[in-house]
Amino acid sequence: MFIRNESFYTFRRNYPVITILVAIHLILFVWMNFLPFGSLVRNLGIGFNPLIAQGEYWRLVTPIFMHITLSHVLFNSFSLVLFGPALERMLGKFRFILIYITTGVIANIATFYIGGLNYPPHLGASGAIFGLFGIYVYMVLNRQDLIDQANSQVVMTILIIGLVMTFVNTNINIFAHLFGLIAGAALAPIILRKARPFYQYRHVFDDNEVSFDPNRWRKRRVNKQVVQKIIWISFAVLVLVGLLVRFM
Repeated sequence: MFIRNESFYTFRRNYPVITILVAIHLILFVWMNFLPFGSLVRNLGIGFNPLIAQGEYWRLVTPIFMHITLSHVLFNSFSLVLFGPALERMLGKFRFILIYITTGVIANIATFYIGGLNYPPHLGASGAIFGLFGIYVYMVLNRQDLIDQANSQVVMTILIIGLVMTFVNTNINIFAHLFGLIAGAALAPIILRKARPFYQYRHVFDDNEVSFDPNRWRKRRVNKQVVQKIIWISFAVLVLVGLLVRFM
């Protein structure tokens, strides 16, 4: 589920929603930091509770796509590329973008009501990404037919790291992370109806679409432990970078 060995071309064809979301992340990051009217874009879109209270409700949605620091946009985009594709394929394009935006909005609503009017400005896709993790957690606990044991261990390990980082880093929106996770788990029973395991779906390899080949899938699982180690090491490096950025 979390093995990414496609070229950019095949990834773009297999997972168009993920590709578009990451592109939006990067475009807005570059615009806000380096292009004309960047500060205006940031000020109009950033989550800011006093302005939401005055009726600027679009600020519950726009922060989901905005990042102001390089480490923030890279971390969230990397997480989306790693953990989003399986759900995009299992849920379909419409349901995936629906649950992604819905959990992100719920995370920002929680920030508004619990954080109060004195809560600092906030932005980032973390609430929506934790919403995806919430769906995976529901799979691990209640839909083992959709996820195998090895991938379940990866999900829970990364989730624990993410929750630890949520409380260690004071610049993180704790409300968005927790309520994004809760929203994803709560909506999972509905959104996962009629879903099938990831490996049963058709994928695009090279330039042509081919049907699922069980023998090919078994071969791909031979090195699963190696892949898991690579995933854990990658996230450990990202966590270390986050800590260094936080305390430098």
